[in-house]
Parts: sequence; C-alpha cells; structure tokens
Amino acid sequence: MKKITLFLSIIFIVFLTACSEDEVTPNERFDTYVKQWNNEEFAEMYGMLTAKSTETYPTEEFVDRYAKIYEDLDISDLKVTFEKLNEDELEIAMEEGTATLPFKVEMESLAGPIAFDYDATLIQKGEEQEKNWFVQWDPGFIFPEIKDGGKIRIQSVEPKRGEILDRNKMPLAMNGPIFEVGIVPEKLGVNPKQNKEEIADLLGISVDGIDTALGAGWIEPHLLVPIKDIYSEETRDKLLQIDGVSIDNGTGRIYPAGEAAAHLVGYVGQVTAEDLEDKEPGEYGANDVIGKRGLEQWYEERLKGERGLKIIIEKKEGEESVILAEKTVKDGETISLTVDVNVQERIYNSYDGDAGNAAAIDPKTGETLALVSSPAFDPNEILYGTGTNLWEGLQNNEQKPLLNRFSATFAPGSVIKPVTAAIGLQNGSIIPDEGIEINGLTWSNGEGWGNYEVRRVSESNGPVDLRDALVRSDNIYFATMGVEMGSEAFIIGLNNFGFGEELPYEYPITSSTVSSTGEINDEVLLANSSYGQGELEMSAIHLALTYTPILNEGNMVKPTLLMSEETSQIWKENLLSADHATMLQDTLREVVTDGTAKKADEADFPISGKTGTAELKLTGDDKSGQENGWFVGYPTDDQDILIAMMVEHTEDRGGSSYTVEKVTDILMNVK
Repeated sequence: MKKITLFLSIIFIVFLTACSEDEVTPNERFDTYVKQWNNEEFAEMYGMLTAKSTETYPTEEFVDRYAKIYEDLDISDLKVTFEKLNEDELEIAMEEGTATLPFKVEMESLAGPIAFDYDATLIQKGEEQEKNWFVQWDPGFIFPEIKDGGKIRIQSVEPKRGEILDRNKMPLAMNGPIFEVGIVPEKLGVNPKQNKEEIADLLGISVDGIDTALGAGWIEPHLLVPIKDIYSEETRDKLLQIDGVSIDNGTGRIYPAGEAAAHLVGYVGQVTAEDLEDKEPGEYGANDVIGKRGLEQWYEERLKGERGLKIIIEKKEGEESVILAEKTVKDGETISLTVDVNVQERIYNSYDGDAGNAAAIDPKTGETLALVSSPAFDPNEILYGTGTNLWEGLQNNEQKPLLNRFSATFAPGSVIKPVTAAIGLQNGSIIPDEGIEINGLTWSNGEGWGNYEVRRVSESNGPVDLRDALVRSDNIYFATMGVEMGSEAFIIGLNNFGFGEELPYEYPITSSTVSSTGEINDEVLLANSSYGQGELEMSAIHLALTYTPILNEGNMVKPTLLMSEETSQIWKENLLSADHATMLQDTLREVVTDGTAKKADEADFPISGKTGTAELKLTGDDKSGQENGWFVGYPTDDQDILIAMMVEHTEDRGGSSYTVEKVTDILMNVK
C-alpha cells in the first residue's frame, strides 16, 4: 500500500511541474520590474502594474512623476534590490495568487544618499495560460514618506563666501553691508515719470531699465520691486527723499582697499552661461555670483563654499515635515595673504595717477608684501557704482586701468645689471677689481655692428671696474662683459635665475623671457640684453626675487603669497658666492651714496638699490621713445622689505630718479 501511495505522489509532482513549467513566478516577475526600475524604464514599469493601480494612478502620476522627481533631485547610482521568496513562501504565493516581497532602494541625490525599505505586493491575474503577476503600486514606492500624500520640496542654504585677508587680518574682500534699492509702484506719487527719472539719474541706469523691472509679469502695485544694490550712504539718503523708493539693508561683497588692490583681489559678478561652461551642472544657480578677476577668480573653488540642501517631504497640515536627505552648508574658505594692505596702499597712492607696477617682498622670507598695478579701478564701483558709462570710460582710458601690469613683463633696463654681474662673477667672466679702458660715451664692437653704438650716460676717469660700472650704471661696461661672456653663458646664467621658467607662485605671473625666441644669436642683441634692453622682459615680482641672492649669500628665495605657505624656502641655490654677495651689497649702497640713486640718500636711514631706465624706442635711431623708470630698493640694515617699482613715461620727469624718489618716500613711511 505504501509503494502505491509513493508512486502516486511522484506522479502528482511530475504532473504539477509539467503544468507550471511555463507559469511565471512572482520572483521572476518582480525581478523584471526591478531591472526596469534600475534602468529608469518607467513606461515599461507602468505596464506591469495592476489594473487597480493604473486606474488610481494615470500615466502622468507614475511615468511623468518618477521622471520629474528623479530629474529634480538629480538621482544617480540607483540600486533596487529585493528578497526572493523561498520555496515554501513561493508555493503558498502560487496557491493564493498574492505575494509580498520586501525590497530596498538606494540612490544618490543632490542632497546626499537616500535609502529606504518597502514592501511590494504582487497579484496574480488572468486565466490559465494568460496568468501573470502584477505590481500593486502606490506612491510609497517612490518614497515611503509620500505614500499617503505630501509634497517634495528642495530647500537650499546659501554659503557665505570666504573672505580675503591681509597678513594682519585686515579685509581685502569681505561680506559687508550694502543697500538694496527697490520701488513700490503704487507709491511713486502723482508724478511717477519724474520720480523714475530722478531715481534713474541717481542710480546711473536708464528709465527704460526701471520700466522693464516694473513691467515683469509677477509685479503688483503694492509689491516691492528690486532695482539695484548700492554702496554709497550719500546716494541712499538722496534716494529716500523720492516717493516710491524703499531701501533695505543687505549683504554684499565689499573691497575696503578699493583701487589699491583691485588687480590683485579682483571682484565677483553675476554668473553667466560662459562662466558655467567648465562647471558641474547644478554647481551654480542663476542668481549666484562668481569670481571674475584676480584672486576672486583664481581661488573661486575655495572661496565659494558649497550650498546646503535639504530634500523635505511636506506632510498634511498639522503633521511634521520629514527631511529625506540633507547636505550641510559649507561656507567658503578664508584666504589669508602675506600682503600688507598698508604697504599695498602706500605704493598705489604713491603713483598718484601715473602708470606702472610694483612688487614688494620680504627678501629674507620670500613673503609678498604688495603687488600693485596703476592705474586701476574701484571694484566697489564695478559692483555698486552709480556713474554712467563706467565700463566705456575704463576701456577707452589711455592709461589702461583694466590692464594688470604686475602680472605682465616689461623691459627692465639697468636694474638687471646686478643680475648680469652675478652671472659673470659666478662663471668667472667678470673679475670684480679688473678695470677696462672705455673712451668716450659710445662703443661699437666692429663692422658687424653697422652704425649701431652702445651709449653710456657719463664718462669715466680711468679704467672701469664692476663697482664703478654699477655705481655709474655704465652700459658700455656691461655690454662689453656680455659680449665677452658669450650668449650661451649669459642665457645659462639668466635661466639659472628663473628666466623662461614658470614662477613657483600662487598667482599667475607671465614668465620672464630672454628674447622672443629664447635665444640670442646676434651680438648687438647680446650687448643690449646685458644691460636690460634688447628683448629682455621681466615681471616686477621676479625682478625683486633676483636681488635676494645678494642678500642671502647667493640663494634666491621662493616667493609666497599665502600665510599658510612655508616661508624662507630656497628656489635657486648658489647663484653667487657669499663673498660676491657681500661685495654687491656694498656696491648697491654706493649706488645711493655716490651714484644714480642719490635721491634715496635723503632718507633718514640708509637705503641700497639700483636704478634703471628702459627705453622703448620704435627704431634703433629713435631719440624720443618712451622711457620707463625703475628702481629696486631696500633698507640697507634691516633688509626686511625690498621694492621693485616701475613708472611709465618718465622721459620728461627725470627718468629713474622720479621712481627713486617714490620708493624712498614709501620706505620712509613704511619704516
């Protein structure tokens, strides 16, 4: 009897298996659904819902809603997994025609990771061969918190932009008080046209611009319409006398040093499509600001911070909202510079409208104390100015106030002579005490030079040695030494001083160059280059650095701009022997006491340095070209600040002596 029962059981199982070979299980069906979900194939998913679900939730409440939510929340890395029914659970589900499968959803959103667990109910529908499993869906599949209703809202918290401070924590760029000017249309009074004209005149905008703002679709007569942010208290007070004007206190970017640090610090502005070309989607909003020039642009990633975001489910009235995901706001980083704003302002103000540029460093530590370009612009006027045609005036100004001169390169003139001397001393082509006979004010090295002659300012009494050549700034001596040294040795020497090399510096500075090609194949060009003419070009900061081997026993310091950088690092080693460095120090003092920089000897403490006049002639025969006056100077004893300064168009103002006087005044004020 037992054998017969066992035989019948086996027959039944075989029969059941045969009948269900083509029947889809809830595991298989939901696996298909999950794969479509992971691929965000929402239309295909919708086709797997029960009739009751599709009747309750039309396509737009499923397909469109999924797509919009995932797009708005920037959903990525979607991963849906589920627990399959075991054999016993599967057998029961097949018999009852219903199955519950727990699943887990994980994803990344614009506010961070989101994960939740939920249960899917599958219902078996259809007759015989057409039987299949369908998902009984509700909004809890999107997020459990909206199963019974609720709105998804994104809340953002704007970061505070990091400030830029000088070495003494004085602000160069800060977030400070400004005035937000607006108009309430219904309060413009009995003569709105006249009032708008007065407002436009005070704000430096057009009446058409005001009308455009007041004509926006959302405007109602009683609402405050934002017009312009301003910085001037005087303008604010005048505006408040006009009917219809309302002014709120706000916060905006302010630049306390104004023009003095404009090219260094830069400014921010409204973000544009061009600004966003290399940015991540969603990184900036339409109303955000972004660095446009200077350090504001260079350190944009560090200054801007990261917007805080919350994805919130707003429940029915009386129910507490739910935070689905949250990314904490991250304020921008504060950037602390080695710059001393007092030095920066003193140098800038000393130009008094003259064009030029300057760099001030601590020659022992390499710290930058000032980077100045003159003339400049007021960043506060760029952002909040009320004058008309501001940009047109800046762009058409012959002095080119928008040009950042301290990041550019210029012919150094005779301030390069200590570098030429150092090169010759190091390679042995210049012997300090060995004089050469020079007769007259001009010199040519033979027929290959044609009619070209090197000219010096004054004649010498007897042989000219290195000391005399530096004190009197003798072009012929250095031209002779350059030619004897040869272009290969001279270029190697300049390259040892960092020519043709990117400056190891936080701020982008144009590299100094030997010539347009990097080579000197012409003897006349070699002669001219040796005393700072020819095609030689340098930045002011690099020029300042080339004097540091004279003050550091032959080593050139690495420049720093940030307080966080290690100071007193060596960029170039052994450019001079200690003895030769001392000798050049002594000679640079004599340039002031006995030579071309005598105006610096009027200071109440000793100053050392070197003058230079760079002649920018259109042709070799031009006698009336532009002259730029240079002076590199430092306190002889303290040696805690070194200024390399250039003033353009000094040809009718005493040449380099004009610049010497400015640097002397600056050093006296600083010290």
